[in-house]
Amino acid sequence: MHQHLRRFRLLLAAAISSFGMSSALAADADHGADLAKRWCASCHVVATGQTQASADVPSFASVARRPDFSPERLAFFLLDPHPKMPNFPLSRTEAGDIAAYIGSLRR
Repeated sequence: MHQHLRRFRLLLAAAISSFGMSSALAADADHGADLAKRWCASCHVVATGQTQASADVPSFASVARRPDFSPERLAFFLLDPHPKMPNFPLSRTEAGDIAAYIGSLRR
């Protein structure tokens, strides 16, 4: 049992790190900005100058400035259905692009 669990953890770690490396190399923040404006701007402030958003959700800039921000973790979060957000059918590439865009706002 422990050997199976250990093997699973190793495979999971390898998958996460390979996703992180491939998404970091291939992520397109400009495409992520376009996707964010199309799908996310109805609730989040996604860009400077945006005048409307929901008051109870964080802006993309505030997400980017969080001390624990990680584009890889955010991409996984976007791919996993969660109750407070609509379930958009994002591809891994699109999730990585949106995460890269949010990461580009970290200043």
